[in-house]
Amino acid sequence: MKYKLFIIVLFVSFFIAGKSFSATHIVSDGKVAVFIGQDNVTMRRYVQETGHQPAGFMIYISIQETEGLDSWSTDYGSGTCNADDLLEKYPGRAIQIGLYMVDALKPTHQGVYDANIERMARWMKAVKVPVFLRIGYEFDGPHNHYDPQEYKKAYIHIVDKLRAADVTNVDYVWHSFSNALVKDIAPWYPGDDYVDWVGLSYFDQPQDFMTHIVDFATARNKPLMIAEATPKNKRLKSSLAWKIWYQPFFRFVEMNGIKAISYINSHWESMPMWQGKQWGDARVQAYPKIKDLWLEKMKEERYQFEF
Repeated sequence: MKYKLFIIVLFVSFFIAGKSFSATHIVSDGKVAVFIGQDNVTMRRYVQETGHQPAGFMIYISIQETEGLDSWSTDYGSGTCNADDLLEKYPGRAIQIGLYMVDALKPTHQGVYDANIERMARWMKAVKVPVFLRIGYEFDGPHNHYDPQEYKKAYIHIVDKLRAADVTNVDYVWHSFSNALVKDIAPWYPGDDYVDWVGLSYFDQPQDFMTHIVDFATARNKPLMIAEATPKNKRLKSSLAWKIWYQPFFRFVEMNGIKAISYINSHWESMPMWQGKQWGDARVQAYPKIKDLWLEKMKEERYQFEF
């Protein structure tokens, strides 16, 4: 009897140790979850002026402060975020969070910000909506200068802490900048057990820059998310704007089985942080032709998805 019990315990132990975590929030094949970002005013105006309510909204917080969840974030010149305010206005919608960690990787895995991770855990458990957490988003971007080893340690530390707190409504997104200078993203990869989704950025770069990211996700059977997208520096007033950026964008989504997109609907030039940096005005509702074509696309069955 003791021998049999030992075998059972041993089997269960191996099963748990070898368990591969997978995405909690599944988007069925042929469907795409649409998120809009990335500050509260911009997102509210999008809904008011288009009449379209997306599957979720995208915000940003930092590991150093975790502002923007149940309180308003500081305005650094790009607007403010408050997830609770969004959930009050649009109940049940998913929240996609970009977690800023620049110059904070080592302190994170050393436990300096554990109180902030615990705060995140309490908030996630309380809201009871799907949460997608992009830990150290755009890990391979030169603007973030993330050391791969330090990045992986910080990423794993956060996931372990949230799982230990019994957070069950969050999916972890490993988000690449789609950097032309980085073709090998594996050094930053924290492992299959720690990644639910693979994300990428889609701005003005050629689609060829993203092929290796798609291949990486496909090889590991991970769903793909375009975690940030905006038609950088495209003249949307032009009659060719839809053909220049939006058609190739949606073709990329549909040909590669992308299951979530996060469109940043910002008037970049109106924000002090982005003035003069060639990001332009990406508001679909600001241009009648673009607005009509966008809403026509959102009416397609593929893009009508709610968590």
